[in-house]
Amino acid sequence: MKKLITLLLLSIAGIVQAQIDPTLLQNTKIDSTQQRLNMDAVYDRPFLNLGKSPVSVGGYMEANWQYMGTEGVTEGHEFQMRRMTLFVSSSIGKKLKFMSEIEFEEGGNKIVIEFASLDVEFHPLVNLRGGIIMNPIGAFNQNHDGPKWEFTDRPISATQMLPATWSTAGFGLFGKTYKDKWMLGYELYLTGGFDNTVIDNDQNKTYLAASKANFTRFEESASGTPLTTAKIAVRHNDFGEIGLSYMGGIYTTFEDGGEEVDEKRRLNVFALDYNHTLPKWKTYITGEWGWINVDIPNNYTQQYGNKQHGGFLDIVQPIISKKMLGWENASLNLGCRLEFVDWNVGTFKETGYNIGDHLWSVMPAISFRPSQQTVFRLNYRIQQQTDVHDNPAEKTGGFSLGLSTYF
Repeated sequence: MKKLITLLLLSIAGIVQAQIDPTLLQNTKIDSTQQRLNMDAVYDRPFLNLGKSPVSVGGYMEANWQYMGTEGVTEGHEFQMRRMTLFVSSSIGKKLKFMSEIEFEEGGNKIVIEFASLDVEFHPLVNLRGGIIMNPIGAFNQNHDGPKWEFTDRPISATQMLPATWSTAGFGLFGKTYKDKWMLGYELYLTGGFDNTVIDNDQNKTYLAASKANFTRFEESASGTPLTTAKIAVRHNDFGEIGLSYMGGIYTTFEDGGEEVDEKRRLNVFALDYNHTLPKWKTYITGEWGWINVDIPNNYTQQYGNKQHGGFLDIVQPIISKKMLGWENASLNLGCRLEFVDWNVGTFKETGYNIGDHLWSVMPAISFRPSQQTVFRLNYRIQQQTDVHDNPAEKTGGFSLGLSTYF
């Protein structure tokens, strides 16, 4: 797979190099007057057109330095190129569009196709999408591009409790409509699903993100049944966007060769997300909260939680927006992220004491944007995490300095 993708990218690079003529390269402008929802994030990206070619390309990168410590123990200075992502899209024909997102992590050691789908438009309210899909659970999973955020780290609740970025192969419908200040959108997909690693992983706890390592999900569903993901979102120009989403299905491999080998065990995920920009102060508020219910075998210890919940809230306040250092539309921003995750909601059966295994984090931030497509950001993390026995929390803190840009 890696060789195939590398050859494909080299081929594209070769074509671009052979045809390179700056006059042919045109930035695709995003229509800021068009009303958008989080579900439009895959389209809400800058692309570069090659002359009259139907193919557009783009991407973004993220790199940072961090110095973090837990209870006085530190890994020292860490310089990280977290990811480089390439977008390729093509208007194949009337009402037919292909979009893709290929991500390189760990210096190219890990290459993942996060999104690759064909969209077929029948009506603004009825569009067919098929291929590799970003399941619309919460908002971050779909709207995760680094340059859009003022924080070097992705939200813990979105990436470790919910499995962002989580994508699977499948099909579904989506659409939206609007009237006056209101907009309504929906998505409904049937895709491949999770597997036994949700409760059989090296984290020793219920951990949905473990299924991301199973790439056979792009070829078959471990349970042989589909994962259902559905979302409905409503936006009002004066009050912001609110989304309600659900993702659920059987995660256990309950049959092998027609023989029953396990019980059918389900997981269900519910999420609520919200975003809005206060018109007077341009204060941007965004956040999401998720709830997870997992059917755990009776012979498992109670450190595997059958209920989890958590979320994050970002508040970003522009304090200076003007020409700075030669950049016409630069801005300086202050921000803060609040996070909480409870990996195991409930009490011990034997004692009635609260089960720990939760964390909270506060991350103040300052960011500078020479343009809306590029961000330099400095964060400081204050985090406390308890173990399953609710012993005194382990304290983590440290700085991170990073940059992210579309290209």
